[in-house]
Amino acid sequence: MTPLMFKDAFWGSNFTCHAGYDAVIQRLRDGKQMCKDVEELLKMRTLAEEKYGKELVTIARKAAGHTEISTLKASFERLKTEIENVGSFHIQLSDILKEEVKKIETFRERQKEHRKKFQSIMEKVQKKKVSLYKRTVESKKNYEARCREADEAEQGAEKTTTSCKNSEKMRNRAKQCRQAANEAEKLYSTNIVQLESVRNDWVETHKSTCEVFQQMEGDRIRMLRCSLWDHCNHLSMQCVKDDEFMEEVRQLLEKCDVTTDNNYFIEMKTTGSKPPEPLLFESYYRTNTSRDSNPSRAHVAVGEEDTVMRCFGPLFISAGNSSVDSLQNSHRSSVAPSGESDASDGGYAPLLGLQYAASSATVSADEESYVALYDYAGREEDELSISQGDVVRVLEQGEDGWWTAERNGLTGLVPGNYLGKI
Repeated sequence: MTPLMFKDAFWGSNFTCHAGYDAVIQRLRDGKQMCKDVEELLKMRTLAEEKYGKELVTIARKAAGHTEISTLKASFERLKTEIENVGSFHIQLSDILKEEVKKIETFRERQKEHRKKFQSIMEKVQKKKVSLYKRTVESKKNYEARCREADEAEQGAEKTTTSCKNSEKMRNRAKQCRQAANEAEKLYSTNIVQLESVRNDWVETHKSTCEVFQQMEGDRIRMLRCSLWDHCNHLSMQCVKDDEFMEEVRQLLEKCDVTTDNNYFIEMKTTGSKPPEPLLFESYYRTNTSRDSNPSRAHVAVGEEDTVMRCFGPLFISAGNSSVDSLQNSHRSSVAPSGESDASDGGYAPLLGLQYAASSATVSADEESYVALYDYAGREEDELSISQGDVVRVLEQGEDGWWTAERNGLTGLVPGNYLGKI
């Protein structure tokens, strides 16, 4: 593109018009304001980068994650490190932007001084030109007025012929007017010459000033363009560095493995490879059989099915609440000193309190009559409540341990272990 020149495009429409020069000066002032605007933008970006960088560093240093282990912990630690690196890089970028702001400020001040020097010279030439122009215009008016007076005086002298005395007077006046017109002409001519000299000086000054201002404007545009270009490069570099930092984290995350972390946790915190043994049912009566030689002691088989709905929980709760000790003491006072008795019914111990219950019962001892060894309060509608010493008739012995018994005309289920054969 063919470059246009300031010196060829900013002349005034008349001799005293400076609109072209004023337009150039306004352009320089606008350029100065643009420099300030760029400075302000970079300052705000500097503050933002510095604040962002410091916040990133603070975040990275405050982040915990100390409870994690193995590969995920390594990835998280690297992430914190890279976040801190990103924050540090943003802080460095803020320092670079501060330097850019200082460069623009220095350039703007240098241009300001340079512009003022040429502007001062140009203003002096313009003032001189305008002043001489006004003087030339005044001398022209005076010259024209003197010429008219001289012409009028000469015409009047030619017309006066009657009196010699008046005729001489008119001729002298015409002569004086002509001399004044000649002097006004000479002054006007001198002013024209001087004005032309000043005009030529103004034209040259205007051209040189426009060239300098155009050069200044070109320098300003180039400087701001380079500054903005560098700013974009810095930001692009920041993005590239951020991506490089995060790529380090991604590489570690690729190595993060669920199996590895779980295996590491198991190896580090393992407490055992086998579950504890099951808790087996231990009959209270079996463990205490050796302490009681009463052949009527009740025996509970170990390992009965736990899935039975009417299990022996109520039995042992009631057994703990009954007065077993009183039965044992009563039995010990009525047996032989040896206290020995053979086991019956396949090795089961005799039921506790049988002799006491039999002695207190008033019914005959047959195959279906049993005595209650403990109190039992029925919990369901189909259960029969019994008290210790009650004699009941067993109608059916269920395999689940609950027997159907009859007492005083009432029929219901009772725990078979609560009954003893008479």
